[in-house]
Amino acid sequence: MPMTDTLYFTVKRGIDIVGSLCLIILFLPIWIIIPILIKLDSPGPIIFRHKRVGQFGKDFDMLKFRSMIDGAHDYLHKQHPELLKQFKAGDWKLEKDPRITKLGRVLRSLTIDEFPQLINVLTGEMSLIGPRAYMRQEIEEQTKKYPQTKVLMKAITSIKPGVTGPWQVSGRNEIPFDRRAELDAQYATQRSIVKDILIILKTPQAMFSKW
Repeated sequence: MPMTDTLYFTVKRGIDIVGSLCLIILFLPIWIIIPILIKLDSPGPIIFRHKRVGQFGKDFDMLKFRSMIDGAHDYLHKQHPELLKQFKAGDWKLEKDPRITKLGRVLRSLTIDEFPQLINVLTGEMSLIGPRAYMRQEIEEQTKKYPQTKVLMKAITSIKPGVTGPWQVSGRNEIPFDRRAELDAQYATQRSIVKDILIILKTPQAMFSKW
C-alpha cells in the first residue's frame, strides 16, 4: 500500500533529524578546523548566509562555509560587469569564477562548503534530500529564459529544498537549469522514502566525481 503524505513527511523528518545530527557528530573535526582555515585564508565571515526560496515560496537564509571573497555579491557588478553577462548567460554559473578563494575551491570540490546546511535541516528549513534551493532572482530570470519551467516551480517549492537531491546525483553543475527543474519537479511529484534512500546512496559518488 502506498505511503500517505502524512506518514512520508513524518518519516522523512525523522530521517532528517537523526541523519543531520549523526553527520554533525561524525564530521566534528571539520566544524573546528574549517573555520580556522577560512579566517587564515581571507578576511570576512566564516558562515555565508544567502537568501533562497524554500517551501511554499518563503525565503530563508541558507548557510554555507564562505568559499568566496567577502562582498562577492557586488564584485561582478563593480569589478567585472563583462563577467556578469557571462554569469547570467551561463545559467548563473561561471566556469572560472574570480570570486572563489583558494580554500573555497577546495571546499567546493569536496562539498564541504555545504556542511552548515545541516543546521538548516535541524531547524526545519531544509531536508537532507529535496529539490535545489533556488535564488529568487535566478527563478525569475531563468523561467523567462526557459518558459516551460515556470509551471514546474510550483511543484518544486511545494516541499523543502534539500542538501542533496536528484540533480546533484545526475551531473551537478553540468546540468542546465531547464533539466534541473525537470528533475526537481519529478522528484517533488513522485517522492518516496525508497527514492530518498537511493539518492543518499548515490551522493558520495557524486561528491567524489568532482575530484
